[in-house]
Amino acid sequence: MTDTTGNLHVMNRAALTKRLLAGLGNREAVIGGIGNSNWDLWAADKARGENFYMLGSMGLAAPIAMGVAIAQPKRRVFALEGDGSLLMQLGCLSTIAAQGVRNLCVIVWDNGIYQITGGQGTPARTSGTDIVAIARASGIAKAAWAADEAEFDALVARALTTDGPHLIGVKIDNEPGRDQTDRDPIRFRETFMRAMAQPV
Repeated sequence: MTDTTGNLHVMNRAALTKRLLAGLGNREAVIGGIGNSNWDLWAADKARGENFYMLGSMGLAAPIAMGVAIAQPKRRVFALEGDGSLLMQLGCLSTIAAQGVRNLCVIVWDNGIYQITGGQGTPARTSGTDIVAIARASGIAKAAWAADEAEFDALVARALTTDGPHLIGVKIDNEPGRDQTDRDPIRFRETFMRAMAQPV
């Protein structure tokens, strides 16, 4: 695929995760993928019941978020996923498009490496794979790269106010996660279920 990402500003995942949460105000669900996506979500707001922390299942943030969005069509849902993780479950993009999940936004943190397994290059770095182009070709018309922090904010605002599905690609640096998530999946499940029972 043609790499159209060469002029994008490289941003910081932890800072953008905080920006995302700061802009949410209606009990939106946020699903954190494994590793750094998860750890930065945890560090940004451990007490937020609408956050769900994926532990140990690579590539399932977007499929889980899709399920939450289908089950709760009045609630906006965000998936935070790394480029390597999304490549493990790439078919979910076609399924999201085919299901027409209007209240879902997938945010892809793309640093071009499998960061928590040793920094091996992903196809995004080694062969120019363009996640946003793949999403569009899969049927997600509202897929776009965020050129900088201001455009990231604008794309999140669009996802909060217009029908999707949406996908936001973000080129990020290689800073490791700020804080490791507690290894307590039962507590996370129960807290999230209680939060999802609250109306929006």
